[in-house]
Amino acid sequence: MVPHNVTLPKNLPLVIVSDGVLLPGSTIRLPVSSVKNINLVRSRLTSGNSLRNTIIGIVTKETSKDSHGGSLHDIGTAGLVVQVTGTNWPRPSYSLLITGLCRFKLLSIVQEHPYPVGAVKQIEYDKSLASDDNDLQLKDLIREFKEAAKKMVALLDVSVPSVAKLKELVEQVPSQHLIDLIAAFVRATLPERLKVLDAVDLATRLKVTLPLLLRHIQKLKEDRESDDTRSRKDFKIVKVTRGGRGLSHDADSYEDDQNELAELEAKIKEANLPEHALKTAKKELARLKQMAPHMPESSMTRNYLDLLVDLPWSVSVKDTCNISKARADLDADHYGLEKVKRRILEYLAVRQLRGDLKGPILCFVGPPGVGKTSIVKSIASTLGRPYYRMSLGGVSDQHDIRGHRRTYIGAMPGRVIQGLRSVKVNNPVMLLDEIDKLGTGIHGDPGAALLEVLDPEQNSTFTDTYLNLPFDLSQVLFVATANTLSTIPSPLMDRMEIIHVPGYTQEEKVMIGALHLLPKQLQEHGLSLDILQIPQEIISTIIGEYTREAGVRALERKIAAVCRAVAVQVAETKCVDPVTNKTDSEVIVAEIDDDQVQKAVDDQVEKVEESHKENNTLEKEDSSHPITEGSQALPNLLQLKEHMELPIIVDLKMIQDVLGPPIFQSGLAGRVSVPGVAVGLAWTPVGGEVMVVEATSSAGDSNLTLTGQLGSVMQESAKIALSWVRKHGELLRIDKDFMKDEEIHMHFPAGAISKDGPSAGVTIITVLVSLLTKRCVRSDVAMTGEITLNGVVLPVGGIKEKLMAAHRSGLTTVIIPAANKKDLDDIPSSVLNEIEVVLVNTVEEVLQAAFDDGFEDMFETDNDNGKSVSPSSKL
Repeated sequence: MVPHNVTLPKNLPLVIVSDGVLLPGSTIRLPVSSVKNINLVRSRLTSGNSLRNTIIGIVTKETSKDSHGGSLHDIGTAGLVVQVTGTNWPRPSYSLLITGLCRFKLLSIVQEHPYPVGAVKQIEYDKSLASDDNDLQLKDLIREFKEAAKKMVALLDVSVPSVAKLKELVEQVPSQHLIDLIAAFVRATLPERLKVLDAVDLATRLKVTLPLLLRHIQKLKEDRESDDTRSRKDFKIVKVTRGGRGLSHDADSYEDDQNELAELEAKIKEANLPEHALKTAKKELARLKQMAPHMPESSMTRNYLDLLVDLPWSVSVKDTCNISKARADLDADHYGLEKVKRRILEYLAVRQLRGDLKGPILCFVGPPGVGKTSIVKSIASTLGRPYYRMSLGGVSDQHDIRGHRRTYIGAMPGRVIQGLRSVKVNNPVMLLDEIDKLGTGIHGDPGAALLEVLDPEQNSTFTDTYLNLPFDLSQVLFVATANTLSTIPSPLMDRMEIIHVPGYTQEEKVMIGALHLLPKQLQEHGLSLDILQIPQEIISTIIGEYTREAGVRALERKIAAVCRAVAVQVAETKCVDPVTNKTDSEVIVAEIDDDQVQKAVDDQVEKVEESHKENNTLEKEDSSHPITEGSQALPNLLQLKEHMELPIIVDLKMIQDVLGPPIFQSGLAGRVSVPGVAVGLAWTPVGGEVMVVEATSSAGDSNLTLTGQLGSVMQESAKIALSWVRKHGELLRIDKDFMKDEEIHMHFPAGAISKDGPSAGVTIITVLVSLLTKRCVRSDVAMTGEITLNGVVLPVGGIKEKLMAAHRSGLTTVIIPAANKKDLDDIPSSVLNEIEVVLVNTVEEVLQAAFDDGFEDMFETDNDNGKSVSPSSKL
């Protein structure tokens, strides 16, 4: 609607256009690129917010036959600037959205620079001309004009917003405004639009605009008829097949469509869908039959129906759970991990007795390379179910779990539904790998989406957003893996039973390397035990000097490097077989089969069992049958022995030649042989670590400097330790003013890694005492524990991982809080036999165990039992 109460000023800034006309009531987008028009936009439109500042005049510049340009049209339109958009790079350019208000007569140009300003006179509309009693001829023209306008709207697509708005305006807008609206809408030349603009009175404007409207209606009718004729002609002649491979006639294409729909309908009947899914499938199929094949929604509906048919709504496999077989499979696939195996057997036994699948969802937590994923594979093999792995590392979109809505282009079901579609049963073993590495992004929280999946009380009606139907997930056995619990949300953790999978001991790694890794790598490299043998002492050396990890991945890579080196030696041996005319190495590699691999594994198992009779025996197949095909490789092996000594037994020299100098060497004794150094133990997501803490003093301003990227908790532990040392300086024989003119600098190595936690308290206080008393800490001692201001040692976590790290580093004494004594039950006996664990309750006991001679002044003898106790009076 055009406002009626607008009063124009006497002088109005002008925008001069050459190819357009703005009529009152219409809205146009006007590009601005000339210098004067840009000056007007910058100084007038972008500097004020009042209505007067946003009203400008639009004047058309008429073209002239000569080359001197043209004159300005004497009638213009005042417009309200609704929107200003534009840019200043690479050159200034703006675009104005302007709504016409009223006509004006341009009297003169009163300003040329920086932008034109004209003296104008507003043209008032004579309301008497619009009265119904004025003229019967005018009334007839108005009625004819409105009927023509309705016919034009009827020929247009009303679904277009602008056409729908025009339909409403035809009924509501007064006649004088409707004429300008229609004139702006129809096709017309520039002179024709200028004639409409010049028509001030209503009758003249109707006589000018009505022919334009009738011409436009006729053009619309012709366009519609030509479009219908063309579409019918194209449909009769040819149609592109969906495969896009060529052209086919309508009959063939229609027949193909009907065949596909018939096949899809047959699949729906055979899929044994539940009632709610069958109802939805029939409804979508009915919609699909009514769609044209070329419509985008047709392919989307087909994909949806294919998903409904492919999902295993009622297809399941029967469990083959046998506890004895499960125990044998776990023992054969995994060495050690007795606690984990026991819990899995309990889990399977309960499920076997109950006969249903409801129960806790297991989550294996441990460092990388300890066998979490392979344990889940063993569970699937024991139950006789398909195994599906869903990696969640880096997933930050909840739609990966729940799926996308079908309204989006490229929508897909969630990964849970996709997994069930791929395994084709509704009760697989589904591994949620790396569940601790879920992220949160702008598309929601996938961890929150997993809450419904992992809740046994809710997942029976899990609704994927794409599927939009409830699907029963209660038969799926979900098992998760993680490296740490710190990044798993508490609600998600509450739905799972946490089973910790710790790292392996040195002895366990040796056995794993001999029983599992070496036979596997021999098979992958085309070798056998007749060609290559790695003694257990060498495997132990590789573990101690070339790997330092909780798992066995690095050990497997090192064994693979040794196998590759031997494979090169065998391949370079040029012994030509006179029968096959091939080198022996080629014949040997070609004739290695499963029987030889099994024989190599059995021979290695026999050797390991002879040296470790206390270990559990492994089941072996009966190898008493005579070798037939395998015996063909013996002559080739004999020929190979003529050119090289077999078997190749790996020794230390070969290890250094292949793997290089040792990567890890125990240099703790040399580092701890000076005052101000002690060994602490830390827990990390990949296992325990040994940490050497150093301190030194220098002239300064009595400050304590801490470096090594420490967290707030460790900094507070250092302050507590310093306060305790100051309080007990007399007992320690330390000067009370030991920091008067000195600065103590304490450093935690590996400064690029963030460190935090309270367990470094006893290590920090030992380092300070060692520095200030100028006494060295025992080089074979490591420690962990939290301290208080009163010198009480509090329990900490990760005791098993820390003791394993100390054992790997060759330390023989470990100081831990007495409250952690219960955690020693999880430590393998082989580790406890080689490490002396000192349980302490106070800092005094820590210092007594950390230094060779202890601190006699801090302890007094108990006359009853002759033991040294900490005097409470001296605390």
